[in-house]
Amino acid sequence: MMNMIVDPSMISMANYSMMPSMISPDSTVIPPEGGMIMNPVKEIIHCKSCTLFPPNPNAPLPSTRERPPGCRTVFVGGLPENITEEIIMEVFDRCGEITTLRLSKKNFCHIRFMYEACIDAAIYLSGYRIRIGSNSDPPNTGRLHVDYAQARDDQYEWECKQRQLQREQRHRERMEEERLRPPSPPPVVHYTDHEAASVAEKIKQDETFTKAVQIVVTWLERGDCNKRNSNNFYSMIQSTNSHVRRLLNEKCQYEEELKKAKEIMKGRMQGILLQFSQIERLFLAACHKKVWDHFTKAQRKNIETWKKQSMEIKNVQLDDIRSEKADDEMDVSDEEEPSKKKHKHESSSTNEINALKDENESLKCQMEAYKNEVEVIKIDYKKELEDKEKQFKMLQQTLIGMQQQLSETKKKNSEEELKIKELQAKLKAKNVKNQNIDKDIIDLDSEPEQQDASPDSLYEANSSNNSPLQECDAKLIGVISAFLNVHPFGAGLDYIWSYVSKFGNNLRPSDIELLMTRYPMVFRQEVIGIGANIERRWFFNGFSANST
Repeated sequence: MMNMIVDPSMISMANYSMMPSMISPDSTVIPPEGGMIMNPVKEIIHCKSCTLFPPNPNAPLPSTRERPPGCRTVFVGGLPENITEEIIMEVFDRCGEITTLRLSKKNFCHIRFMYEACIDAAIYLSGYRIRIGSNSDPPNTGRLHVDYAQARDDQYEWECKQRQLQREQRHRERMEEERLRPPSPPPVVHYTDHEAASVAEKIKQDETFTKAVQIVVTWLERGDCNKRNSNNFYSMIQSTNSHVRRLLNEKCQYEEELKKAKEIMKGRMQGILLQFSQIERLFLAACHKKVWDHFTKAQRKNIETWKKQSMEIKNVQLDDIRSEKADDEMDVSDEEEPSKKKHKHESSSTNEINALKDENESLKCQMEAYKNEVEVIKIDYKKELEDKEKQFKMLQQTLIGMQQQLSETKKKNSEEELKIKELQAKLKAKNVKNQNIDKDIIDLDSEPEQQDASPDSLYEANSSNNSPLQECDAKLIGVISAFLNVHPFGAGLDYIWSYVSKFGNNLRPSDIELLMTRYPMVFRQEVIGIGANIERRWFFNGFSANST
């Protein structure tokens, strides 16, 4: 519904051009479809270069097509042949701000306004007769036909605006949903051994039991349980199962408290009923004729109303108590409903049996859990015993080996000491014989000593000169000297012994070593190699420059 306003440009004239009011330009406001006019009477509109004459008021309203959504463009037909864009702008500029105007040579044009509300004012001019100047010839006159035009630009802008409104609506709905949505629970931590230990401790406490159980449930649903950590999960499940007995005890305590509260309530209700009965007796005594006549009418009315109120309250309380008794106790006589009593007893007995069965099943489950724990502990204990036995056996074997090595080394040391003693006795006997008997003895150590010899070598030479040389020792010295002369890089004791043993001598490597050490001027021992490759070799020293 739109009101009529006076055109400000026509105030100085005698006639006022009547135009429909225009809404303040606002792109966000969508006007109602089809502007309806309160006053259908149209008057003459005077412009600078033309004049607009209204149509016959009895004539029907000009027909228009259906208004497209977001329409801001109008079609103007019936224009005079001598019309110009300036005249059209002068006529339709009063309807609102014009953005584009397209004039055709076939006496029509399209006008696009800035706002949708301007279209209603332009449609109001449909049916007016236009006259350019004061000429009334056909090229300067025409009848305007203004109608809605379907423009692609208008439709595109309207669709963009609708999409924007839908986006805003969706945003508002989303914000409302987020505001009404309950807060999401805190995220559950991932499974680790440390977290499992802390959750197991929380399960044992009554305050943090629910949160800890929720964490364990999420871990199990995620599939974090495996063979490696199955014992941890089993211990947590066992600790949660231990709360069943606690909950049953709490339930029994709450039931006992409820029973006590009911008994207290019954006692207090009985006291209230006694007080109501005393009040009733008081009202009955007040209504006695001897007393009733002494009260005034107003006092009697008040007493009667009080009596009625107390009786009504008492009846209501009695009805409530009776209903509670009927619900709780279900008192039924044996003569009228014996079958109901039997059913009650049967139901109570079945409930007790079911409770006993549940307790028995829970105890069985606990026994199985304890058995499984005992088996697991036994298996772990057996493994530990087996490991300890293996370690003990290894230690025993190492001790036996060390004892054997010690016994072998002791035997070797005793044998060597005996050999040394025997050799010393032999040497003494030989020295005594050599002093008593003068024989020709080949002494390989009789060569003159070098001047630069050390005192130790001189001492060894003197000791060797004093000791006589037997025939078998001389043969051995000759054979060993020939063998070592062939081997200029030296030879080991075992290699020398293997060569000498071919001649049938029953000698040991230690005998050969003692013989060669007695004559250092003939045989020389050197250490060759580094680290684990160290080797002792004997060299023939009879023809060397250092020998004396």
